[in-house]
Amino acid sequence: MGLLLNLGDIVPEFNANSTLGNISWHSWIEGSWAMLISHPANFGGVCTSELAHLAKLSPDYSKRQVKIASLSCDSVEAHQEWIKDIEATPFIVKQPITFPIIEDHNREIATAYGMLDPKAKTKEGLPMGCRAVYIIGPCKTVMLSMLYPASTGRNFEEVLRVIDSLQLTAKFGVNTPANWVPGFKCMVPPNVTDEEATELFGTKVNTMGCRTPSWSLMEVPSQKGYLRLVNDPSVKGRRRSFFATDNLQREGYVAEHFALEQEYLCSFRDLKMHRSSSASTALERYSSI
Repeated sequence: MGLLLNLGDIVPEFNANSTLGNISWHSWIEGSWAMLISHPANFGGVCTSELAHLAKLSPDYSKRQVKIASLSCDSVEAHQEWIKDIEATPFIVKQPITFPIIEDHNREIATAYGMLDPKAKTKEGLPMGCRAVYIIGPCKTVMLSMLYPASTGRNFEEVLRVIDSLQLTAKFGVNTPANWVPGFKCMVPPNVTDEEATELFGTKVNTMGCRTPSWSLMEVPSQKGYLRLVNDPSVKGRRRSFFATDNLQREGYVAEHFALEQEYLCSFRDLKMHRSSSASTALERYSSI
């Protein structure tokens, strides 16, 4: 069974018991971002590693005002016993589980959210939960959904990166390109005209002392003018260093991206004025990452 909810749908309400007591879902997430995940069953190796890593990252989710809740078809008593195992693993690095694990013994919540695996069954022949992820916005709508097979653990650092993008684009009206991380170049959405982009993102003074749009055009053979770059609007007056951010381990990628971005920016004027081969090479390399 796939995910039943579409992007923009209001998520179903439910009331359920959890490791932190009874939860009325809509009230619990009121006015906040939230992440609801499901897992096949307690006391599984992949599930244990996932919740341990998620617990380690939970302070980073809190910084983004994202509430976390996990769900499985096991009982609260089983959840409580399982938490002791999770917190004893080396994955968790002495970070306790502070988010609720919800009981869904009758599978009503999993059914409403499309979180059941049609093939995986318990010993009793009942359907098991799959590895689903829902990111929910402050208006209780689905902002993102992902579905993983039971054999593959989720990357909750990548989910953090996606949340950064979702929150940035919701607030500032930009798009984020492939492999984007906070502080790096964003893109002007295709439905925004050049004039609107200048109005939205402002202007800057160039090396000649003239005011120009703060966004820049990356030229490509088609000359269609759709690759428009703009600085991360959440960063004002300085470049944010990503090396010391949260628990994300992207030093190699960041170093390469930063160096190529600088090479591209330094040669952009040559590219426009002289079409130099070195500038074209820099642009090709920058566009490929």
